[in-house]
Amino acid sequence: MSRFLDTSVILASLDPDEPHHTACDRLVAAGGHRIHVHALAETFSILTGGRQGRRLGAALAVRLLEDSVLPYVQTVSPSGRDTMSALAECESRGVRGGAVYDWLHLAAARKAGAEALVTLDVRDFQSLARAGDPRIEMP
Repeated sequence: MSRFLDTSVILASLDPDEPHHTACDRLVAAGGHRIHVHALAETFSILTGGRQGRRLGAALAVRLLEDSVLPYVQTVSPSGRDTMSALAECESRGVRGGAVYDWLHLAAARKAGAEALVTLDVRDFQSLARAGDPRIEMP
């Protein structure tokens, strides 16, 4: 099955203290899944920014991503036109403010032909999904 992983899954896979760590780590380590390239920047931001009790040095955050994520996933980089097309849908999808980042993950998953988008933030993504979008599921 073609799965797209969002940032919450990547973060949980890297944090052994996270309640969903085991499931997320297994999912990432299984390989073959895709992520929006922006998930790398979001993960880096959270790991280094002090939010959610995390504050790693930049070099360690990069090493974690390089060693524990990139070997196991394929990154998807939507084009500028793809991004603008997704942004043009925001009003009809009820997307405002910071929800645009979740929406861009979902739009990238849809464009990549993913059957499912895997997230720990199911409710947030379900509010954006419509018929024809990848199924939203927990790890």
